[in-house]
Amino acid sequence: MKVTDILRVKGNTTYTVSPDQLLADAMKSMSEFDVGSLVVMEHGDLVGMLTFREVINAVVANGGVGTRHVRSVMDDAPLTCTPETNLDEVRRMMLLRHARYMPVLDHGTLMGVISFYDVAKSVVDAQDFENRMLKAYIKDWPEEDAAARPTA
Repeated sequence: MKVTDILRVKGNTTYTVSPDQLLADAMKSMSEFDVGSLVVMEHGDLVGMLTFREVINAVVANGGVGTRHVRSVMDDAPLTCTPETNLDEVRRMMLLRHARYMPVLDHGTLMGVISFYDVAKSVVDAQDFENRMLKAYIKDWPEEDAAARPTA
């Protein structure tokens, strides 16, 4: 499986924010859209990721968000992948960096964002499908013809 398979099912709706936007406004967007991450874009380029992790760290460190901007708390070096990246590689990368969200770029164009949940769900769905196919195959296993059995 590849990232493109997840995007085909999930869709490629993405929510973005400017690095100069107030953190409080970005948090409102995250709440309104019920998402755990926003892609930080500047002049059409990906410049970072803002996830609930960075938001919580900023709130705890400062006793609130005040007038901070997204740029001051975003991850400015997020993991990215392409639509052709294999899911095994995505899982490995996400696990190594403890990343929950990964922007998908195709030659610099943002195609979507996949989450660790999306990856886990696709793996489980693929395993369920394979299990159903194996069970159906075993159930339809041809009976051995008694006449064709060798005798001792």
